[in-house]
Amino acid sequence: MNISILGTGWLGLPLAKKLKEEHTVKGSVTGREKMQKLREAGITPYQIKIFTEGIQGDLTSFLAHSEILIIDIPPGLRSDPKADFVGKIGRIIDYIEKSPIEKVLFVSSTSVYKDEEDIPEYTEENEANGISEAAKQLISSEKMVLKNKHFQTTVIRFGGLIGPGRHPVNFLANKTGIKNPKAPVNLIQQIDCIEIINQIIKKEAWGKIFNAAYPYHPTKEDYYTKTAKEKNLNIPDFDQNGISKGKKISSVNLKEVLDYEFKGTI
Repeated sequence: MNISILGTGWLGLPLAKKLKEEHTVKGSVTGREKMQKLREAGITPYQIKIFTEGIQGDLTSFLAHSEILIIDIPPGLRSDPKADFVGKIGRIIDYIEKSPIEKVLFVSSTSVYKDEEDIPEYTEENEANGISEAAKQLISSEKMVLKNKHFQTTVIRFGGLIGPGRHPVNFLANKTGIKNPKAPVNLIQQIDCIEIINQIIKKEAWGKIFNAAYPYHPTKEDYYTKTAKEKNLNIPDFDQNGISKGKKISSVNLKEVLDYEFKGTI
């Protein structure tokens, strides 16, 4: 099968390498200096940048001859609060509609669900109700790809990503006054992200929404205190004033649709 992966960064590159074992894979990067890594892995590289106003790079050729497109690009609102992620996805859809793409896998986030004081548990049956600007843009983007009749879409909402060179505790270790200490963590290892996507493709689980977070949810305070000690980092300081807001993510469809068993732990 021919697969195009839009965004081959921390998750997309090892994903591309995994899928290359059984498929022909194209990958996109934003910087020319990153293209050699893809070539060395046997992945056809493209330099593509997505803007609300248009596309920089040959997105038409990137999509040509592929049946599946994986969209794994961040909304970018942390670095640019005025970023129009919905507009970017709209631009991409314009090109998909003119391409041979039949299936789209859209990488989203559990941030589409709202944190509450009563710590709700969300399954895929719950409506996405996040109120942050990033959540609103992700929700709108999900709806755009899900409702499009030119292709089938599966949305996967990953929890916080951890794995090689990436763990939230590295950022939190030197912080003080961290909010919501009693909120549950919702994390997932890179190895599981890759294998879940692989299984969605293998089992043709299209037209679905998947929550994806490891089924162990200690509080932020307990988890990051323990992890900081294990990594010999400074123990984060948590704000104990007020009631914690949070949520627990339940990955019901991973079990019911994919019969998935997690490979990593948190």
